This record gives sequence, C-alpha cells and structure tokens, in this order.
Amino acid sequence: MTEIAARLDERARQLEQWIAAGQVREENVGAEVTDQKDGAGEEARAEVDSAGIERHLAELRQIEQARARLAAGTYGQCVDCGEKIAPGRLQAQLTAARCTACQAQFERRP
Repeated sequence: MTEIAARLDERARQLEQWIAAGQVREENVGAEVTDQKDGAGEEARAEVDSAGIERHLAELRQIEQARARLAAGTYGQCVDCGEKIAPGRLQAQLTAARCTACQAQFERRP
C-alpha cells in the first residue's frame, strides 16, 4: 500500500504542476496579440488548455478518493459490489474504484 500511496502522490504532483503551467498560459492569453488571426489562435489554445486543466482537476479528485479508500482500508475493493478489483486493473488505473463489470454498467447509465 505504501507503493500505491507514493505513486498516487507522484501523479498528483505532476498534475498540480501541469495545472499551474496551464493557468499561467491562460493568464498570458492576449498579452502579445498583434492581429485577429493571432487572437483567434490564442483563444483556441486557451480553450484546449482549459479543457486539459479540467481533465487534470478531475483526475486529482479521483486521486483524493483513492487516498481516502487507502486510509479506510477499502482500496482495491469495488465501491458498487464490494468485490476485489483485479490487480491488473489497479496497476493500469491506480484510481479505479469499480471492478470492470461494475464500471461497464456505470458507464451505460444515462
């Protein structure tokens, strides 16, 4: 479990750095715009950066939830059915909260 916590911490640090870098870029949008074409390009890049930041924030929330499950002793246990999550799934997706069957069912919900 110590290795898992360390991997979660490292991923959280990476995400926090990327978020900070993206926010700096967003603040600088339009700072050196010389014409409408440049402005449109900057706005498009800012939208992509904003979407990336949102993805990173969502992953950070998943990391916090995984940390809470670690602390509670329920990490690796499906939050829906209570069965163990396959080790390979957890290896690939440290923040997995559901077994593959429950995740598939969850994704089919409207």
